[in-house]
Amino acid sequence: MPLAYHTVRQARQLDFDFSIAVVNGTSITPWASRVLIQAPIRSIEIGSAEAVPTNVAVDPANRLVAGELERRWNMALESVHRIEREIADLDAKRPLPLGEKERDHLMQLGADLKRAWSHPAANAATRKRILRAALKEIIARVQGGFIEMVLHWQGGDHTALKLRMNTAGKHRWTVAEDTLTLVRELARQMPDKQIARLLNRTGKPTGRGNGWTEVRVRSFRDYHEIAVYRPGEWAERGEITLEAAANVIGVIPMTALRMIKRGDLKGRQLCRGAPWVIKAEDVAAFVGARPDRPLTANLAQQSFDFQ
Repeated sequence: MPLAYHTVRQARQLDFDFSIAVVNGTSITPWASRVLIQAPIRSIEIGSAEAVPTNVAVDPANRLVAGELERRWNMALESVHRIEREIADLDAKRPLPLGEKERDHLMQLGADLKRAWSHPAANAATRKRILRAALKEIIARVQGGFIEMVLHWQGGDHTALKLRMNTAGKHRWTVAEDTLTLVRELARQMPDKQIARLLNRTGKPTGRGNGWTEVRVRSFRDYHEIAVYRPGEWAERGEITLEAAANVIGVIPMTALRMIKRGDLKGRQLCRGAPWVIKAEDVAAFVGARPDRPLTANLAQQSFDFQ
């Protein structure tokens, strides 16, 4: 989390300034609300003062106008009384000034903000309060598929961050691109159940970090429009497995694998644990090019024909 790292780093530079901001912030917040609530009183008082001479100057014969003015005046006075009650409630809730012991404790916390940030009891709301106290403003712009941000800290320092934007159709739960490519290739070699086993063995989780199941592989294939595996695909493409190639050559699978690793026989494997894919024509060419030589240099040696 880059923002968390820079927050903790800058907090070390702010040192006790951060603690002082926290101490001061605990007493400023209620008074900010008090000013916001008190602001309309002045306009109401001005309107009420203007309504008094108007009400007095009304012709006695036209008492309907006087009644309307008096009603508005009473409503304005009620609004003033309501606001004054709200201000009184705020004054009653105003926290007491911090004592010397509490101020010293906050100063110590500000000097060790890294522990407060990574503390197990610190939740998202706690970290947001730390950010609001440490940051002055954030300037961001989008350019070339990246979000370029400049963080302005309370101490006057600046930090530049550059984050890649999510492309269309992608989000934080998106499966890695190499996993998508692997599933696309494995779908041509094996059914969904075997794909799930192989992905779990290779340590490739889903987009949400879970293990794979047959249902999840099927849903993933359907979302990315990957065709399901069909029995007989190998033969249609002229491909055979390592075991089938070993039978054609007349050796055991381990010997055929050594031939592939030596380069005597062509074969490919998508990842560790995936089946080896060998072209049938390559096996035929290898068998045809292999000389018919005796198993031993002793021409008198005979071989057993096991049934």
